[in-house]
Amino acid sequence: MGSGAGPRVLSFESRRQREMADLIRRHGGLATVVASMQETPLSDNHKALSFVDSLRKGVVDTVVFLTGVGAKTLAESVSGECPINELVQLLDECTIVVRGPKPAAVLNNWGVRIDARAAEPNTWEELLPELERLEAVKGRCVAVQEYGVPNTAFYDAISIREGRVMPVPVYRWSLPDDTGPLEQGIRDTVAGVFDVLLFTSAQQLTNVLAVANRLGLEEAWRRSAECCLVGSVGPTATSALTSSGVRVDIEPAHPKMGPLVRETMIEAISRTRPPSSRGEL
Repeated sequence: MGSGAGPRVLSFESRRQREMADLIRRHGGLATVVASMQETPLSDNHKALSFVDSLRKGVVDTVVFLTGVGAKTLAESVSGECPINELVQLLDECTIVVRGPKPAAVLNNWGVRIDARAAEPNTWEELLPELERLEAVKGRCVAVQEYGVPNTAFYDAISIREGRVMPVPVYRWSLPDDTGPLEQGIRDTVAGVFDVLLFTSAQQLTNVLAVANRLGLEEAWRRSAECCLVGSVGPTATSALTSSGVRVDIEPAHPKMGPLVRETMIEAISRTRPPSSRGEL
């Protein structure tokens, strides 16, 4: 690794770019943050309106919210047909389960009762024990607010437990409108500019590889990533990285951006220091 002012870090964070850059600098790194994705609301979202219709008919028994952005986008996409106060009343007739703190914060702000919340690291696998505890799957219609792509593994787990899945897509992942910074980040990785790569979602890797492939640099990027310290925010991102052949060096104990940066930077800085000074950390 480089021995300049600090480890050179590339993050693919999109929504919280400034916060990520500040965290990296605060922990002694030189930050480059390039947007790798954006959430694009689905236009003419008939499935969201169909979900509301099913709520009104009493067809839905359980609703699972996976993301805060998705919850907000769902409410916005149906607001013309179902104002928020009616949506809250309809949801209160169902068992409500959330994956993590972000959808919980949105629902709390609306005044929706939350029956259960997945434990850390807040993946779909932690949702299953809560759904079973509440007897909210077997013989029930389980509506799932999707986040970008269908979670087929989660849907299969619900079906195995004799639940009926109702996917509710509200947005999809897409590339940023301006992919220039991402392209430059990929080129700089290949050129050996960075010591550390940080991933805060699985979709970031999908988009990085897609753009690298478009540039004719996918294999070169993969080889260069092997020379970097790679940090992954949590199990879902780690699974995507390792499944794609990208080694993960650091996954924090808590799947949050702060611990990811802190724990990765501690390791990165320890690698830049000569052996005689590492005991001073």
